[in-house]
Amino acid sequence: MIETERLLLRRPSRGDLDAIHRMRSDPAVVRFIGGKPLSREEAWQRLTRSAGNWALLGYGFFAVIERASGRLVGEAGLMQAHRGLGTSFDPFPEAGWVLSRDMQGRGYATEAGLVAHDWFERSFGHQRTVCIIAPENAASLRVAAKLGYTPFGSACYHDSPVTMLERRAG
Repeated sequence: MIETERLLLRRPSRGDLDAIHRMRSDPAVVRFIGGKPLSREEAWQRLTRSAGNWALLGYGFFAVIERASGRLVGEAGLMQAHRGLGTSFDPFPEAGWVLSRDMQGRGYATEAGLVAHDWFERSFGHQRTVCIIAPENAASLRVAAKLGYTPFGSACYHDSPVTMLERRAG
């Protein structure tokens, strides 16, 4: 578990399904990450993908818990997704973050992203990491910049344009 002044980050658990489903079925939350609210089955697949990353790789997305309320308010961390975006992207740990609608705009994504990256680097060393963001998602592009990511290309992922970003090792 990782603690900040406002957040707790921990491995996801089976009990997180309802909160993940609520968050990822909100059209405002998924607008830039696929655009389609997730069914409960798809939320379960998200949760098990995250758990699988932890089991196979020793890292994955953390459940982001707001300390004041004790509730799961997002997910953030690094994972492997093998999206088919090529050798400049797929082999590298991929960062990501998502927050429930009522928690956006509070700096939680940056706070969670910074401590998740710090934990990852302490655990696995400094290495290149990547992320993809919809070009119109200005808020996530600002978070990525605060985390040290810079654009290196663009691609089409699930029929939508994405900006590919990298955080260089060292």
